[in-house]
Parts: sequence; structure tokens; C-alpha cells
Amino acid sequence: MYLVGLGLALMLMKYLAIGPVATLSWIWVLSPFGLAVVWWAWADASGYTKRRAMERENERKNARIAKNREAIGTLGKGRKR
Repeated sequence: MYLVGLGLALMLMKYLAIGPVATLSWIWVLSPFGLAVVWWAWADASGYTKRRAMERENERKNARIAKNREAIGTLGKGRKR
């Protein structure tokens, strides 16, 4: 997402002829979009995206379980002997 934001900023600066970006070739200005496509293709092909989604789901699940345990008063209590 950072690459897309960078690409949009560079494209806007090139179009409005702001700063040193105005003298750059359009190839350099648009290259962050190509890099974003390469990143997304790699992330999908390697399973990185799916792993991150599973980690977020597990964190939400564990937080929900901890919240429910705290609500019923079982959090922090050890086994009775």
C-alpha cells in the first residue's frame, strides 16, 4: 500500500510539475505501481497474505476468549488443590 501511495504522490507531483520530480521520466514516476504489482504477486504466491490473515484471526480469537474468561471470572485463577 505504501508503494501505491508513493506512486500517487509522485504522479501528482509530476503532473503539477512540482520540485525535482517534474524533471524525472514518467517511467521512474510510475515505477512504484509496477513494484506494487510485483509485491502483491509475490505475497499471494508465497502464502504471505494468507498467513497474515490467519495470524490476525488467531489474535482476535484469543482476545475474544480472554475477554470472555475475564467476564465470567476464570482469568488468572489457578487450579484449586
